Amino acid sequence: MPMLKEALRGILSEEEIKHLYTSFDVIGQIAIIKVPDELLEKRYEIGNAIMRSIKHVRSVYMQVSPVKDTYRVREVECIAGVDDTLTIYKEHGCRFKVDVAKVYFSPRLSTERARIASLVRDGESIVNMFAGVCTFSIIIAKRNPTCTVYSIDINPDAVMLCSENSRLNKVEDRVHVILGDAKEVITGMLMNKADRVLMPLPEKAKEYMQYALMAVKVGQECFIHYFTHVRGSKDKVYDMCREELDGIMQSYGRYSVDGLEYRYTFNIASMRIVREVGPRVYQVVVDITVRKSLYK
Repeated sequence: MPMLKEALRGILSEEEIKHLYTSFDVIGQIAIIKVPDELLEKRYEIGNAIMRSIKHVRSVYMQVSPVKDTYRVREVECIAGVDDTLTIYKEHGCRFKVDVAKVYFSPRLSTERARIASLVRDGESIVNMFAGVCTFSIIIAKRNPTCTVYSIDINPDAVMLCSENSRLNKVEDRVHVILGDAKEVITGMLMNKADRVLMPLPEKAKEYMQYALMAVKVGQECFIHYFTHVRGSKDKVYDMCREELDGIMQSYGRYSVDGLEYRYTFNIASMRIVREVGPRVYQVVVDITVRKSLYK
């Protein structure tokens, strides 16, 4: 964000400006920024510069820990404005309550949320295995009133906000919010229910693929949107994704449960880089078509 550098000229030295991270997230009225160790003593000046540069921002938080733990939350410190971590975020005609201290949320998936919502067909049953505050689920349900979305998350704060957001956007009749681990929820109540499965948590997708396959319906073409992180040169990303998915497909070509044997055929329909999340680290989404058959 060049305007931030300009706003800090005269406050930071030219050498200090070189260390500045100019890319940061704005979620509703909250900005979240990473401050390098070299500039920690100047964090309040940086926070105030952001508020001067972006007029609708009322709070600036510094990220003080990486995303961590089961709930994937990050510790934040208020460095400018009002110390209130709850905000309203707007996207694609929907409104979402987000608490940046209690849930994981990224505005950088906006394009991907719209893309997947555009693929949903009338009457689909969708399982969102890692729903967060329900952005994917609600945008889908808002765009297609004939679908049903089962929105699962293990974080109680995310589930509470998911329920509030469903009511806020008037889709609570078709977005079913479920607290729990997606593994247990699917094996307990969502086996063979889904036309489409969303896996927007790269850190867990590979581990949970077996349960995504359990969720898809038998005897028809279904879809899984598999998010992963790939480390390497950009021109090799898709080849590395294919290799990863080939291994998964070989592992889960068939499985048995309750005395029934299920077999799968897979096809990679498309792949796209969603964003770069670190030096030579890319978030990729793979659209997979799956057909599951039952052998007794």
